[in-house]
Amino acid sequence: MCFSPDGKRIVSGGGDWTLKVWDAESGQETLTLTGHTSSVYSVCFSPDGKRIVSGGYDRTLKVWNAQSE
Repeated sequence: MCFSPDGKRIVSGGGDWTLKVWDAESGQETLTLTGHTSSVYSVCFSPDGKRIVSGGYDRTLKVWNAQSE
């Protein structure tokens, strides 16, 4: 789990092979990202908040657009 630099969003990764982006104030899920082929164990926003980097047990690192809807 990681907060965005502005504190408005949270990204989480899990055993369902997805990343989820949440609104930190409301707790609402705003975005689901798919692409890993195993559990996601590490997630973090870039310093500008525009991208998310994730690492999975599928031995890959992925870079995502955090602004996608």
